[in-house]
Amino acid sequence: MAIGAHFSHSAPVFHGRQAPESGHVVGYGAIIHGLGLSMPMPTCLALVSDRNRRLELDSWMILPSRYLPDDKDETDQIRALYNHLVFALKYEGVDLLFFSQLAKTMHEEEMIDLVRIEPAGQYSRRIWFLLEWVSETELNVHSDLKKRRYVEALNPKQQFGLSNGTPSPRHKVVDNIPGTPGFCPLVRCSAKLQEAVAITPNDLWPKVFGGMRPDLIKRSAALLLINDSKASFSIEGENPKSRRAALWGQAIGQAGSRPLSKEEFLRLQQLVIGSDRFVRLGYRTEGGFVGLHERETGMPIPDHISARWEDVETLMNSLVETYRCQKDNGYHAVLAAAVLAFGFVFIHPFVDGNGRIHRYLFHHILTESKFNPPGLVFPISASILDHLDGYRRLLEGYSIPLLDWIDWQPTEDNNVRVLNETADYYKYFDATPFAEFLVDCLEDTVNRIIPGEIRYLKQFDAFKMAIDDQFDLPNRLVDLLFRFLDQNGGKLSQRALAKEFSGFEDRDKEAVETIFLQIQNQVN
Repeated sequence: MAIGAHFSHSAPVFHGRQAPESGHVVGYGAIIHGLGLSMPMPTCLALVSDRNRRLELDSWMILPSRYLPDDKDETDQIRALYNHLVFALKYEGVDLLFFSQLAKTMHEEEMIDLVRIEPAGQYSRRIWFLLEWVSETELNVHSDLKKRRYVEALNPKQQFGLSNGTPSPRHKVVDNIPGTPGFCPLVRCSAKLQEAVAITPNDLWPKVFGGMRPDLIKRSAALLLINDSKASFSIEGENPKSRRAALWGQAIGQAGSRPLSKEEFLRLQQLVIGSDRFVRLGYRTEGGFVGLHERETGMPIPDHISARWEDVETLMNSLVETYRCQKDNGYHAVLAAAVLAFGFVFIHPFVDGNGRIHRYLFHHILTESKFNPPGLVFPISASILDHLDGYRRLLEGYSIPLLDWIDWQPTEDNNVRVLNETADYYKYFDATPFAEFLVDCLEDTVNRIIPGEIRYLKQFDAFKMAIDDQFDLPNRLVDLLFRFLDQNGGKLSQRALAKEFSGFEDRDKEAVETIFLQIQNQVN
């Protein structure tokens, strides 16, 4: 392990980020820089200020000067590393990608020296446990810890862990990590997420459906299902035939009824794609990327590079295993849905169909955990479609910084071939922004989309009753009339009057438009 004179780094610009004030970058950022670890910088960097103040910004955590870790002794660089690690665990939480890269960089003797600095201390024990957890190997370390109390691997005040952790007597550490070494994104305890996970379905659904007729709930559920299916295709820039959208809507409606497995993912891909005439079904056996091709040469211009195809099967097996671990040990369904769904789309296991299956996973996990009312799904894709720019920025916020750490070359068929080991980047990432985005989508569906669909049905029922009193129209034409008026600001177009409603006189046109306007004002 090649270490510089010390880790603390003082510069106005650090890896492309303008420091908010003078001070020293410490903790994970300092170690990544000092050791040259092959990973992006954390979303939020720690800066010990030259001033005596504490402040949290979007991408910086600023602490007073007394928090500066001691790393000035050039003769004891393992101790300097330890001091920065203790700082990181205290104030930044656990970064599994960091610990995985650190374990690959250090010699075993160096890791043993590191955890023996304070062998019975809680931070030494956590460091020891984490190094062994990510590497899935045991270090030659033995300590008498009988009188020590257990400490949790993840601080539950910093990051969401399992409510039913497993004690590790070897380290006197409770393993509350919500996943497996093969796949385990973590989520920080942001204020938004702490508030969200405190809300239960029993708190939520009476506010939405309280006092509503069962038939109205059932009809709104059917509308929400098909709208979500169409929206999921629209996000991909597709406008499928009604039958294809309906079939995918049926699949969404059955979400949660089958356990996740390789076979289930392959079944879902077949439903999405429909035919293997132009797309090879099954897990990829080639590279994958999302982006453009250079206009003249066809060279790939990636925005996202998928996991190496050689790693896909292992990553997907671990993803399923992690979900089982989360489901069986009290991990909140919304957090699990964000971790699994976004992890899936970053791995990108298929040549095509990844986006829609990624969004299907939201439905599967929320339904299987009974977060949804029976028979109803959150129209998450409809909300995403209405916030598409934010969704794309969110995905790019993960993918673009990662491109600097992926060594790739173009193939003869203008695909990409990844040349370095990249599996860790898809196993371990900070899933906090993705969980917060999902929470925003859920709030949007509850506060806007679902009430909007219910209001639409109530208005239609009132409109139909009023029309039936004055006109003798078949149900099909009443439905068409309402939709035309709804889509055209309450006015019947000249095209509709010339075709479907050519039998209307001027007074009929005025009457239906007046009925529609009155109901729009009355039914909210």
